[in-house]
Amino acid sequence: MSENTPVFAVIGAGSWGTALAILLARNGTTVKLWGHLPEEVEILARDRENRAFLPGTPFPDNLYPTVALVDTLNDADEVLVAVPSHAFGSALQAIAPYLDSTTGVCWATKGLEPQTGRLLHEVAEELLGPIPPLAVISGPSFAKEVAAGLPTAITVASESAAYAERIAGYLHSDCFRAYTSPDVIGLEIGGAAKNVMAIGAGISDGLHFGANARAALITRGLNEIMRLGLALGGKAETFMGLGGMGDLVLTCTDDQSRNRRMGLALARGATIDQAKQEIGQEVEGIMATQEICTKARALGVEMPITEQIQRVLYQGLDPRSAVQTLLERDPRPETG
Repeated sequence: MSENTPVFAVIGAGSWGTALAILLARNGTTVKLWGHLPEEVEILARDRENRAFLPGTPFPDNLYPTVALVDTLNDADEVLVAVPSHAFGSALQAIAPYLDSTTGVCWATKGLEPQTGRLLHEVAEELLGPIPPLAVISGPSFAKEVAAGLPTAITVASESAAYAERIAGYLHSDCFRAYTSPDVIGLEIGGAAKNVMAIGAGISDGLHFGANARAALITRGLNEIMRLGLALGGKAETFMGLGGMGDLVLTCTDDQSRNRRMGLALARGATIDQAKQEIGQEVEGIMATQEICTKARALGVEMPITEQIQRVLYQGLDPRSAVQTLLERDPRPETG
């Protein structure tokens, strides 16, 4: 490792964490990739690729799978967390003792904290304090396409413009474009809520309701996301950008989306557990649906699509009945 080469610790060795680790390593940083199961990390080190999630994409020579958290973090300049939202708080608690005031922490996790519904930057500020710079990475980005070097664009949001630019600079390449934003809240809400709408889009397509219905769901879904985001302090332009409309369209229309596949499975009569087993990876939209509904009700924000998806997931409502309920709502101005 060169003294002048930035060192990234990537926490989370699933498909997305691995893809970002590969991107960062290709861009010239030294990357240490840590996963919570030592036996799986040892397999990554042996195979020099993540055959479970990204088969056929070899690791660059400057990407090092690591078993011990202390070894991963002891000389890290930057930390990137890419774990499921339910593990986000525990991951930050684990890394906190190894951080100093110069170590930045960014995350590519999309979701809300389970049970509390807190945005992830609120969790990070509580557990890490005000000293380290913080940023969120979000946007329309499937891990397999990033690992394959296909063109991708995302947004890095931070209250520190300098830190957002720093992280964007590490990510930016000839096939990966990174924009910056000060709107952490908007980017986090967009990243969490789009997963809920993707379940709805999967249900709609699984019931063969057609392209018209899908387009309506995406458009009205964006309206719901914006209402919630604005009520929480997000900026309207964020929801029209990569982390809003961009991510929503991607995850609602392509079967690489786990949340869309969950909706497709529910439409054909599978249970949530059966669908999870088929998908084999975390489906963030399931927990996000409950937390977003709770947050919206507390704020008095109307989210009818989200409410119906919540009833399907948590109350056993038949998907066709959920769609019928939405269609039977009284006419109203589109901008309402």
